Amino acid sequence: MKKFLRFAVVGATGFLVDAGVLWLFLTFTPIGPLPARIVAIAVAMTTTWLLNRHFTFGASKRSIVSEGFRYGFIGAVTSLINYGVYALLLIGAPLLSPYAALVFASIAAMLFSFFGYSRYVFRR
Repeated sequence: MKKFLRFAVVGATGFLVDAGVLWLFLTFTPIGPLPARIVAIAVAMTTTWLLNRHFTFGASKRSIVSEGFRYGFIGAVTSLINYGVYALLLIGAPLLSPYAALVFASIAAMLFSFFGYSRYVFRR
């Protein structure tokens, strides 16, 4: 339970980074919400990897390359789930705020990522 709480704190931080980068792009560039979200996800994923490695799970016993590959794999699948839910919500409900879609997509992705990271990437 302690790890899940730490994971939730890291996830909340990642969410704030994700939302902040999305807000920056939507406010200060002509880039739309779908391409902006790709960049936001990448920045948030890098942030959460560093925090999860040092704060939540600790480094695995695998080489940094192996750990990085595993993290990247779970991160890519998680990102596809996150982006897919986000895009489906915006396409299916065009009046929905991109920020509301971000919340729902992030919750779906968080559930998948906790089990993937804790069991596949950082398991000792």
